[in-house]
Amino acid sequence: MRSTKTHQRGFTMIELLVVLVIMGLMAGFVAPKFFGKAETAKVKTTQTQLKALKSALQTYKLDMGEYPSTQEGLQALNSSPESAKAKQYWQGPYLDGKLPQDGWGNPFQYRREARGQEDVTLMSLGADGKTGGEGLDADLALGD
Repeated sequence: MRSTKTHQRGFTMIELLVVLVIMGLMAGFVAPKFFGKAETAKVKTTQTQLKALKSALQTYKLDMGEYPSTQEGLQALNSSPESAKAKQYWQGPYLDGKLPQDGWGNPFQYRREARGQEDVTLMSLGADGKTGGEGLDADLALGD
């Protein structure tokens, strides 16, 4: 009778290194595309939040007759006004929950140009949180 011995063969060090190099190259191609999508998602999220805030501001204006002042800011969408006269018109809160932040965790910027004017500025300062910038650091406002 013959004995049947089976040989178990493992991977050589060279084979393991080749596999690791291939995996590293694949990760090098996939990772930048994945992280680029994450930054694009932050921009799109911020644009959607800007639209929602603008809608809430328009509803506030319908009830109150004017947009909140710069001093009142976006907090006016969730907080009842102090004066009794204004309280009778306020139908808020105009947002569900607390004020949203932009895609990078920064507060939105709000400014009403002057009393009696309808011009309001509602924007995000982008990834850097500073005025101006290019690319992901660019400011975002409605229409951008």
